[in-house]
Amino acid sequence: MSDLYITADTVPIDANRPLLIVDADEVLLRFVAGLEAFLDPKGLVLDLTSYRLHGNVRVRATGEPLLDVEVTALLEEFRSDLDDLEAVEHADAALAELSPLLQIVVLSNVSPHQAPARLRNLQRLGWHLPLLCNAGPKGPAVAVLARRAAPTAFFVDDIGQHLHSAAANAPAVIRIHLVGDDRLKPLLPPAPDAHLRAEDWREVSTFIRARLIG
Repeated sequence: MSDLYITADTVPIDANRPLLIVDADEVLLRFVAGLEAFLDPKGLVLDLTSYRLHGNVRVRATGEPLLDVEVTALLEEFRSDLDDLEAVEHADAALAELSPLLQIVVLSNVSPHQAPARLRNLQRLGWHLPLLCNAGPKGPAVAVLARRAAPTAFFVDDIGQHLHSAAANAPAVIRIHLVGDDRLKPLLPPAPDAHLRAEDWREVSTFIRARLIG
């Protein structure tokens, strides 16, 4: 697929336009809600007591947690043909507001094998955006993408480690911490490397537009 990329230096970037780099899971897409729907017919539930999956998937009837290796296998199955996650609230309107002002790239930690389903999901929601596959910390990819665009660049992610990685590798990029599912927000403190901990996409859009226009 032409909108799917494996390396940051192959993503089409306009050197004269600002850039928004945005994560997918729990930023654009409701990953946890989709996972819960996947687990339910298997008699499994997700215990939202911490911001992690291993140790939190349990057998509904007994409350027993699955082994880490079992959770990993379930996640592989879930991600392998997943293209029906719903959008995080207000994401669609925010992207519509922002797209005339900057270029947008989705940076997601999915394997090349999993990526086509992710791309189908984005396109089903009307988001025809470049998708860059990543593995591990996102800072190096953020740095390459931002270096190829106009000086003003933004990065939105729900995971503090990725924002920290971006701060270390691309300190000029403006970093926004956003957790899409309201149930998860209390489980994750504000990322210290973020310029903004946003409540929702409306706040993200307002913040970015103020930076670009003001």
